[in-house]
Amino acid sequence: MLTVNKKRLTYQCQIGNSKLHCSVPLCAVSSRYNSEVSFHRFPHQPEVRAQWLVKIRRENFTPTDNTRVCSRHFKLEDFITTTTGRRKLVQGAVPCLFEWNNFCLTAPRCSVWERCPKRPSPPPDPLSETAGSDCEMEVTLPLEHDSSVTPKTSVTPSELAEENEKLKQKVQEQQQQIETLQLQSRFGVERLAGSDEDIRFYTRFASYRHFQAFWQLVESAVNTKMVRVTSASAAGASQHRSTKLAPIDELLLFLMHLSFGLSLRDLANRFGIHRTTVSRIIMTWTHFLYHLLGSIRLWLPKEVVQAHLPPEFSKYADTQVVLDCTEIFCQTPSSLVLQSEVFSNYKSHTTFKAMIGIAPHGPITFVSPLYAGSMSDREIFRISGITKLLTADMAIMVDKGFLVDGLVPCKVYRPAFLSKKTQMSKQDVEQTQSIARLRVHVERCIWRIKENKLFDKVIPLSVCGSIDQLFSVACFLVNYQNGPLVKAWATQQ
Repeated sequence: MLTVNKKRLTYQCQIGNSKLHCSVPLCAVSSRYNSEVSFHRFPHQPEVRAQWLVKIRRENFTPTDNTRVCSRHFKLEDFITTTTGRRKLVQGAVPCLFEWNNFCLTAPRCSVWERCPKRPSPPPDPLSETAGSDCEMEVTLPLEHDSSVTPKTSVTPSELAEENEKLKQKVQEQQQQIETLQLQSRFGVERLAGSDEDIRFYTRFASYRHFQAFWQLVESAVNTKMVRVTSASAAGASQHRSTKLAPIDELLLFLMHLSFGLSLRDLANRFGIHRTTVSRIIMTWTHFLYHLLGSIRLWLPKEVVQAHLPPEFSKYADTQVVLDCTEIFCQTPSSLVLQSEVFSNYKSHTTFKAMIGIAPHGPITFVSPLYAGSMSDREIFRISGITKLLTADMAIMVDKGFLVDGLVPCKVYRPAFLSKKTQMSKQDVEQTQSIARLRVHVERCIWRIKENKLFDKVIPLSVCGSIDQLFSVACFLVNYQNGPLVKAWATQQ
């Protein structure tokens, strides 16, 4: 190791009243506290400047006219002294002394020829010294090598074949490892295909088989009827594929947004696309599923409902639909008028409100649009349009808040009111208990809708234009994602 003296010639470096600092990492030299060290600008020659940047080991660093490197990082022979006593660097000097090499230069490495051991020279032959120059010796060389002493270096064909098979197996194992790593780094349906638990976690579908069955139902419409939102404008649309994701992976992205309410940035990082692309995919699939699933009739004819009527409803056999309302929180608007319209006294918050109806055997058969949270259950029932579907031979089952006897042409099953009585009669108590045991099924169905974490959060006003469609799609998907509300009903149906 060649050591270099750290002490340099004195050089006072001042520019006005400013103080200079060394730009090399781990070097804290400043002209304010050390007047014996000189500071030097980066050279203007591109080649030398590039060598300086490599030597000082600073990533993503661009030097300026005020950037300096102190003299501690140069060798003594890199300097020259001018007639005025100032110290300058010679042409092409490059810093080489740093904290990480202990301000020392390593000795140059020997060449391969120098590192190889030399074979000792053979001793002189005594015969050649005594025989003289005119003496000739007869040397007989063997014409053939003795095969008995030749080392065995050949490889048999069987050994070569065995070695090739081992190499092929190793290559196949490495290819499988590469495919596994690529599959793990890429988020998509293929990554979740082997686990029904993961499919249930990310999509709310019961299993991968259920997810694939739903995809087969919508796949043909995706290729023919889907209208995509493009980058031209929010209203612009195109029917050609505009993302690098496969359509089934786009469906997975939409379901993850609905199931977890994941932010656009999170989904963009998972799927390796831009946040704007994520937003367009969500808008495209919201409109697509809303129109596709909404075109399928939810309301079941009375004959179908009667054919699948559970035994628990034998006392109320003419029940066509069980109704209840649900609310989701929304952001409080700045307008006081709008606040009063969407404020719910029941939730003590601004909300959107919708009415959900299920058939006695569990499937959702009616979904109303979202209304302001201040509206009563009776008013939502009146304007939802369900009265047009009811006939005199049907019956509905509702909660106490649905005072709709004068709005429907059919029978209404509702828990009894205490009114001015001091105590309910035995018949009213039994009727209230039996209706409550049956009405719990619509609440369980609403819980399946609320299982989508997107509706757990406060809905921002910026998405109010599409939240009605999102909520309706979540209701439509419940009929595809889940089994019967009661396991015993699966064998009866």
